[in-house]
Amino acid sequence: MKRILLSLLTIITPLVTFAQEQSTSEAIDETFRNYTGWFVEAIFYEIPFTETFQIPWVLIVLIGGALYFTVYFKLINFTGFWTAIKVVRGQYEDIEKHGADTLYGDPTDNEGENIIETIRDDSADGEVSHFQALTAALSATVGLGNIAGVAVALSIGGPGATFWMILAGLLGMASKFAECTLGVKYRDVGEDGTVYGGPMYYLSKGLKEKGAGGIGKVLAVLFAIFVIGGSFGGGNMFQANQAAAQFVKLFDFQNDNAGMFFGIGMAVLVAIVIIGGIKRIASVTEKIVPFMAGIYVLAALIILGANFPLIDDAFALIYEGAFSGLGIAGGLIGVMIQGIRRGAFSNEAGVGSAAIAHSAVRTKYPASEGIVALLEPFVDTVVICTMTALVIIITNFDGSFMEYGTPIAEGVELTATAFDSVIPHFSIILTIAVILFAFSTMISWSYYGMQGWKYLFGRGKVTDMVYKFLFLMFVIIGASISLGAVIDFSDAMIFAMVVPNIIGVILLTPVVRKELKKYMDAIKTKKSALEEGAEDINKQL
Repeated sequence: MKRILLSLLTIITPLVTFAQEQSTSEAIDETFRNYTGWFVEAIFYEIPFTETFQIPWVLIVLIGGALYFTVYFKLINFTGFWTAIKVVRGQYEDIEKHGADTLYGDPTDNEGENIIETIRDDSADGEVSHFQALTAALSATVGLGNIAGVAVALSIGGPGATFWMILAGLLGMASKFAECTLGVKYRDVGEDGTVYGGPMYYLSKGLKEKGAGGIGKVLAVLFAIFVIGGSFGGGNMFQANQAAAQFVKLFDFQNDNAGMFFGIGMAVLVAIVIIGGIKRIASVTEKIVPFMAGIYVLAALIILGANFPLIDDAFALIYEGAFSGLGIAGGLIGVMIQGIRRGAFSNEAGVGSAAIAHSAVRTKYPASEGIVALLEPFVDTVVICTMTALVIIITNFDGSFMEYGTPIAEGVELTATAFDSVIPHFSIILTIAVILFAFSTMISWSYYGMQGWKYLFGRGKVTDMVYKFLFLMFVIIGASISLGAVIDFSDAMIFAMVVPNIIGVILLTPVVRKELKKYMDAIKTKKSALEEGAEDINKQL
């Protein structure tokens, strides 16, 4: 293992030393393209159904899995929504901490063959609250995809792409529920209370219970490799690169080293947070995510309020475009693919990454966190992405800054133009939001990558520090160089996570259903006990 770690350090050192040299940047890009191009093409390969109808296979797996989970769990996306709100608000915190058996004398079997009623201290394992786990996971998904990705999808697929984007978000809620329930179910808890969880653990431990331990181990190792690659690339370098670009553009810095200096500053801030582990990450994200999302949503509401009479027209365009696709690249199928692709890629439902953050929650019932997790695609895609789309559509009714069907490269600039048209100079605030979004995404993905790293190389202070050092170096590199093929490869690594994850989750759906029933029975037990207690009080009165 030491040889592997030393090899990684040997690779990273020259990259950092020569990060600012254009020739080195081009050499890195060319090297990645030559050696990893096949992998990128394989992950994003489009299945040609007809000459004009092509769908990326990974998208079929994501949406197909989401549809399966939606049907299998009897529309949990909708039936579990209000329960999720109650859980986040802490309404069932007592039974999640001690168990319905302990508090309300439920006679059902006790998990692990313990007589829970006789155990004095039976507090739940975990490191963070439901709200903290939710914001930590949201911080990894809410970001540039909501600001720039939506604009890119609209430029290609027109307003109708919004409809399919919303559909992908609604379906993705079931995927998040299933994978995050498993994340808690099969997590490991260290002697010091530290939680280790995610697809690596439910793939290896869960499939071993099914008699497929060998396959589970292989899938777990593959997932761990992919999540480490994704954490260094799409979850780090890409975020640092885009944040640095917006920062330099905002202040019009002419210094060639501006990006590197920004990267160093960002690396220092990231280091302060990630050294403290998931507790520190969660304490930061629970403040940053609501704040930055609140500002962004508030600005969108101001614009929509100022153009209230046009909202109906905007939804009419969305509905009409969703089923016609007239005048748009790829027609109806093109609109559908753009919307579903943006929705699925934005909320990462089915990728398995969020299960890592959600697995650290304090609860005795795995399904409680699965139910909380289904809120994530709703907030990310159905709310924030839709608001971005409405703002762009309404402010572009006259076609002043975008022609639908004509692809654009810079989505952030287009979204900024849409907001600036109603709120002058909002692009400054948007730049700050981009930086905060990038920062929160990086700290959450550092935790995802760390969990994969620990699964492969073991749990220890040395291995932890090596990973964190590498992660921080990639922050500086990402802010300093042109990424190109490096980012293509890292994005492919993130979506390669879909394959082992979806396979495992589908095979383990009976386990998820059992956990859901157990949690819902616990809620019913509490409700019945409270109702009986109220009746007794009324009789006494």
